[in-house]
Amino acid sequence: MKKTAILAAMSLANLAQAHSLDFAADKYTAKTAEVNGATIAYRAYEGIPYVNKPVEPEYQQINIYIPEAYYNGGSINGYTAATAPIFLPNPIGGYMPAKPGVPGERKHPDQTGADAMQTALAKGYIVASPGARGRTSATGKAPAAIIDLKAAVRYLRHNDAAMPGDAEKIISNGTSAGGALSVLLGASGNHADYAAALQALGAADARDDIYAVSAYCPISILEHADAAYEWEFNGVHDYEKMDITMLDYKIERKLVKGTLDAAEQHISDELKTQFPAYINSLGLKNAHGEPLTLNADGSGSFRDYVASYIAAAANVELNKKQIPGALGAFAPALNPEQVTAFAEENPWLSIDGNHVKKVDFAAYAKAMGRQKTPLAFDSLDLSSGENQLFGDANQDTRHFTAYSAANSAVKGAGKADAATVKMMNPLTYINEKTAPQHWRIRVGTKDRDTSHAIAAILAAKLQNSGKNVDMAMPWGVPHSGDYDLDELFAWMDGVVKGK
Repeated sequence: MKKTAILAAMSLANLAQAHSLDFAADKYTAKTAEVNGATIAYRAYEGIPYVNKPVEPEYQQINIYIPEAYYNGGSINGYTAATAPIFLPNPIGGYMPAKPGVPGERKHPDQTGADAMQTALAKGYIVASPGARGRTSATGKAPAAIIDLKAAVRYLRHNDAAMPGDAEKIISNGTSAGGALSVLLGASGNHADYAAALQALGAADARDDIYAVSAYCPISILEHADAAYEWEFNGVHDYEKMDITMLDYKIERKLVKGTLDAAEQHISDELKTQFPAYINSLGLKNAHGEPLTLNADGSGSFRDYVASYIAAAANVELNKKQIPGALGAFAPALNPEQVTAFAEENPWLSIDGNHVKKVDFAAYAKAMGRQKTPLAFDSLDLSSGENQLFGDANQDTRHFTAYSAANSAVKGAGKADAATVKMMNPLTYINEKTAPQHWRIRVGTKDRDTSHAIAAILAAKLQNSGKNVDMAMPWGVPHSGDYDLDELFAWMDGVVKGK
């Protein structure tokens, strides 16, 4: 048989398999994982189509992993086959296409033990990792990835009675673009804006709202991310730019150093001046009900709000430098030499005794360093990954902000329609009643992939909408995720069990 005929037959076979959205309980592989010295046995259901009319079958699949104990009437961590929450980690990075995750394949670089999926299984969670289309294909442009994640949730709800786990307790997780999509998935549950696209794919006739959201360093609020970035890094001219490529379905990153030229510095100045008006239009408030705003020069209560998260992280780090029991068993003192060294290493912090009182935000940004050049997201030459994300079937790359469209370096450059841009912005939907009550957001103090303002906006907007938000900027952590699994799963158990 010729190669083309074989490929055609395989394609038809894939489509035939995709017609059923019913969970096949007998089609699994028995596997085990070692977690903290213990062996966890589980059933692996892999390569399951979550729509019956996929356009990119290799990505529109979900892998489901279920602890073997739930088939024997057992319990893990207080959960049973009927009550186990569903952990929904998406493996998306850079808005690139992603195949479903597999336990043990996505460890954080510093991890020596189990990854998030293996840890989830050991703690009694059902793990369901969906793949999704990405920006590199004509059919993977925005909002394809969020449509796919919604379809995966609908598949789980459709099969709630047929498989272990509680589909009313789905908790999403993602990092970077995956973090942004985790946020968007939670914010936009069941919204009519996505209904037509879901129906076209043959998604299950079920709800797509979820119970809780975990997001690491979300690359979100894209149409305002350029202004946010220049608000934070304006005046920092040297950079270490990250070039991102994809090799064998894995994101490859490489740093390229340089200095902003005069034209780029001018763009930075212009974008910085746009950001205060945007922040002031949001009507954000802090936990005390006080307005979060910016002055024309970029200073103001919102900047103080962002800085407060950095100060909190510094205080956590400072408290690690205690001398246990120096002033009694319950009153440790700080090691003076270590405190002095910490202050010298971070001169942008004002430290009073054993407490960080203030953050010099401009000096902090300079110390962290710029990673992206203007425009970081909607590039004038249409070279960014986000330009490709907002392309369509006719144009691989398009602008998605008014500034870049008006100043484009590409003749005839298109601009994404307002409806598509809207469907990629979680702020559009956070106030919806179907948005979950529980949110956890992490972005490290050394993260330079987007402005820290983005996570702060999300946190404030969610809190102002009455949501429970666990937000932190861990000290010294760069752009990464799943680095605090003990804390993550303690939070997850807490919101599920009501602790």
